[in-house]
Amino acid sequence: MTINVQLLERICKAPGAPGFEKEIRNLVLAELKKGKLADEVRIDAMGNVVALKKGKSDKKKIMAAAHMDEIGFIVTHIDDQGFIRFNPLGGFDPKTLSAQRVIVHGKKDLVGVMGAKPIHIMSPEERTKAPKLEDFFIDLGLPAKEVKKLVEIGNPVTRERELIEMGECVNVKSLDNRASVFVLLEALKKLKKSRRKPSFDFYGVFTVQEEVGLRGAHASALEIQPDFGLGLDTTIAFDTPGAQPQERVTSLNGGAAIKIMDSSTICDYRMVEFLKSTAKKEKIKWQPEILKAGGTDTAGLQRMSPGGSIAGAISIPTRNIHQVIEMCHQKDIAACIDLLTASVCEIGDWDWSH
Repeated sequence: MTINVQLLERICKAPGAPGFEKEIRNLVLAELKKGKLADEVRIDAMGNVVALKKGKSDKKKIMAAAHMDEIGFIVTHIDDQGFIRFNPLGGFDPKTLSAQRVIVHGKKDLVGVMGAKPIHIMSPEERTKAPKLEDFFIDLGLPAKEVKKLVEIGNPVTRERELIEMGECVNVKSLDNRASVFVLLEALKKLKKSRRKPSFDFYGVFTVQEEVGLRGAHASALEIQPDFGLGLDTTIAFDTPGAQPQERVTSLNGGAAIKIMDSSTICDYRMVEFLKSTAKKEKIKWQPEILKAGGTDTAGLQRMSPGGSIAGAISIPTRNIHQVIEMCHQKDIAACIDLLTASVCEIGDWDWSH
């Protein structure tokens, strides 16, 4: 299966720092409307997009969550020379900020660069130290007066990087988690084209503010109260030079990753077995995932309703995660689309009593 790289590129390019998801939300809404992909589409008070696809039965609810937000920054100070200071929105490794372009979303979008002290004038001690977030500033190349006219404290900042294809892979910023936004949209398209219906009412939710604490998923799960929860997110593929076998988590072109656990969730063993069985039955390539650090919306789906839900996750293996050169294999993305589509249609046939 080939994937729609052009749509994935548009999804990755649309800005959407945590709390500022308007543009990516509008793109998702347009895709849902254009394709008539759901029986009901709404936006909740927090900004989550909820797409309901009615199933063969309404006695139970299935919820899948893919977060729309990307790691970014927020403007905290503009100095007298027009340089911008910022706080991160989401987790950053400071060394990944060097030599990067960003977009400051003020009264208009402004391209800036991440600046820091040049290595030529660093002391020997400074050269050996790892950079800190506070070492960086954003340079818009404009006079201070112009910057202060266009940018305000509280404006969001996102990273700038175009999508390219590298062999069978795609490489771009924000595949975490725009790849899963793409997977959920494409699964809804497959469900529309197929004669198969979800076993139960299926809520495809595009959530907000995951990168700062799973906040959108918490709110949405509290409202929907799913019986079955499926988190959709990227995961680490540490299959590069220097990685020990026990450190890999997943590998590119290893297939859809079926999460067993991460630092926020131990997936329900029944859901893990169901996803494995479905993958084998449908001849979908898959691999297990155990992630020692890092959590996803799966935690919210599992715990934010009375009695909890039977929850698990389908993950997309990704190299260079939380950088602007994130990389996924197109066949892994396609496998995740297939596994999600098959799972929501077959979940009602599984024996959940043991």
